[in-house]
Amino acid sequence: MMDHDHDDFAFEHSHGLPEPLPPGEDMLWQGKPNAWQLAVESLLIKWVIGYFALLTVWRVVSALADHPASVAFASAVPPIVLGLAAVGLLYGFSWLQARQAVYTVTTSRVILRTGAALQVTLQMPYSKIENIALDLRKTGTGTIAFEPAKDGGAQLSYLVLWPHVRPWHARLPQPAFRCIPDAQAVAEILAEAAEGQLAQPKIARAGDAPARPAGAGPVPAE
Repeated sequence: MMDHDHDDFAFEHSHGLPEPLPPGEDMLWQGKPNAWQLAVESLLIKWVIGYFALLTVWRVVSALADHPASVAFASAVPPIVLGLAAVGLLYGFSWLQARQAVYTVTTSRVILRTGAALQVTLQMPYSKIENIALDLRKTGTGTIAFEPAKDGGAQLSYLVLWPHVRPWHARLPQPAFRCIPDAQAVAEILAEAAEGQLAQPKIARAGDAPARPAGAGPVPAE
């Protein structure tokens, strides 16, 4: 069963867990997003920095044609201030999301506690996960997305899950461990924990063909 719970008056039993783990279930890993990488991937903060940098250069170059250098460089102050404010707000939002998020892997399920103002806890047993996709970056950070099985329960909301969701999959949202450090190691922990429980037991790199269960035959040609 996939649970999507929230209680304004409930307290966590322990960090990131809404209730004690039942006997026989153990925690294998717990972590959270890298705030800067989350800002880069979900809020496009580098594009915002680039935009204001170009705007600043354009203001200075345009002003140099008709004004002294001191006036031209002074004209760069407003876009610089606006740029710093915009970048600060974006990073602040990302930092808050990363600080409040807790991702947990146990021997039976994955648990996502997300949300700054409105906290949501999503629990996904391995038996209710169709596929797991790993999107690994050169820095070692990466995103691990979970595709719910077709009988996995109620339709998830992309907006409620964002930014802890696989990008560009709004129609069928896939909850995700976004921008986690050492994502490859976490994927290996997941693969071992989920062995024999997933409908598709292998973890594939994002963009690869979905893994197939043993005996399922080849992937049909499209």
